[in-house]
Amino acid sequence: MDQEPVEFRDGYPVAESAVRVFDHVEVRRAVEAYRFFYPVVSMEAILRGTRATGAVDNESAPVLLARPHHVGFTLNSDTPYLAAGLDLGRSGPLVIEVPPGPVVGLVDDHYHRWLVDIGLPGLGAGHGDRVLLLPPGHQEPRDTAGYQVVRSDTWQVLCALRALPLGGDVAAANALLAAVRVYPLARRESPPRFLAVNRDDTAMDTTPLAWEDNLEFWRVLHQVVEAEPPVEELRPMLGVLAELGIEAGRPFAPEASRERMLSDAARRGRDELLVSAFASRRPDRLVWPDRAWEWACLRPENGAFERPGSLDVEARDRWFAQAIVASPAMFRRERGAGSLYWLGVRDGTGTYLDGGRTYRLRVPLPVPQTMFWSVTVYDAATRSEVAAEQGQAALRSLFDDLEPSGADHVDLYMGPAEPAAAEGRWVQTVPGRGWFTYFRIYGPQGPAFDGEWRPGDFEPLD
Repeated sequence: MDQEPVEFRDGYPVAESAVRVFDHVEVRRAVEAYRFFYPVVSMEAILRGTRATGAVDNESAPVLLARPHHVGFTLNSDTPYLAAGLDLGRSGPLVIEVPPGPVVGLVDDHYHRWLVDIGLPGLGAGHGDRVLLLPPGHQEPRDTAGYQVVRSDTWQVLCALRALPLGGDVAAANALLAAVRVYPLARRESPPRFLAVNRDDTAMDTTPLAWEDNLEFWRVLHQVVEAEPPVEELRPMLGVLAELGIEAGRPFAPEASRERMLSDAARRGRDELLVSAFASRRPDRLVWPDRAWEWACLRPENGAFERPGSLDVEARDRWFAQAIVASPAMFRRERGAGSLYWLGVRDGTGTYLDGGRTYRLRVPLPVPQTMFWSVTVYDAATRSEVAAEQGQAALRSLFDDLEPSGADHVDLYMGPAEPAAAEGRWVQTVPGRGWFTYFRIYGPQGPAFDGEWRPGDFEPLD
C-alpha cells in the first residue's frame, strides 16, 4: 500500500500520478472500512447462525452450553447461553422479561453497539428485569411504569444472556433461561409464548469466518446497511462505504477491478485485525510485568471503547477480532463483581502456543474468586473452542477437580496427548494449529488485582 510521490505540472497533478493516488486511496479506505465495520458483519453472523438452528426472531432462541461443535468467537463452557435475535421492525416496541436469579446479559444493536445490561449487572441487579426496547424513531408510550426504556437505532438487535450454574447446577441455570419472556408491548395483556430451545448437541456456527477474507464480507455488510436506517454517529464511515459502492438504496454490483480490490482489502483487513488481537505492542496489554498474560480487552471503562476525547480503535479491533458483544459490565475490573478475562497466547519464553507441543500451567491455590474459575482453549484461526478428538476445550472449577484438598497449587496441561501427571486435568490440542486461552475468574477478589496472586506462564515440557 506504499504510495509513490504525486507528480505535479504547473500546480496540477499529472494524470498518471492522479490515477495511482485514486487507486491507493480506494484501497486504504476499504481496509479502514473493513476494520471499522467488522463488528457489524460479526453481529450479522450471530443473528444468521442462531436462525440456522431453527430459531425465529421474537419467538424462540437457542440455549446451549458451548462445546467445540458450537463455532463462535471465544464462547465458553462455563455457563449456558441464550441468544435471541429480535426484530423491532416486525414487532414494534418489544419487552424482555428476565426472572430473578444469577443471569448476566445485554442487548447490542445491529452495529454491535451496547444498548443495555440485564440481570446481575443491570438495573435489576439480579432481582428481575423488564426492559422495553423502542424501535428507531418510535415515540415512547405513555404508560411505561415498571419498564426500563431503551431506544435502539437499528431494527435488528441481539439479546445475549448467560445463566451462572452456581454449585454446578446446569439444570437450574437452563431453567432460568427457559423462564425468559419476549413479547410485543402491544400484547402485554396476553403475551405469546417465547421458546428457549436446547441446542447442546446441535452443531452451530455464529462466526463470519466464511466471509471475512473475501468479497462476501462486503455483500453481507451492504445487506445490513440496506436494511437499517442511517445512524448519525456512523455518518463519516458510512460515507467511506458509499465511496466504495456500498450504500442504502443502491445495488451492490462492483466492476471486476473493484471486486478484486475489495477482496484484497478484506484479506488485508482480516490480517490486520489478527495482528491487533495476537501481536499487539501496546504496553497496557500486559497484566503483570513478569508474566506473558495479557488483558483480553484493553478498555475496562465502558462497553463502547471510548476514552476521553476519542475512540480507542486498536482496543476495539483487538476485541472484535477474537470475541463478540460488548458491555461495560463485561470489561469492568472491579473486586467482587463481574469477571476477569486474561488472554494467553505465548509461553514464558514469548513463543506462540503450539498445538503440537505439551505445556503445563501452574495455578496457585486458592484462586481468588467468589463464584468459580476456568481455563478455555481456543483455536487461533477460528477463535473458537479447539476441536480435537477429546471433544472438550475447557477446565472448569465448577465441574472438574481443579482444587485438590490441601494443595497450594494445581497443574493443568495442554497438548496433543495426555501426560501421565495430568490426572484428567488436560485439554487436547491439535498439531499444526496454534491456540490461545482465556483464564476467567468470576467474582474476582483483591489478590487478582493487586498482583498478590497470579497464575504461572505456560511451560513447554517437550
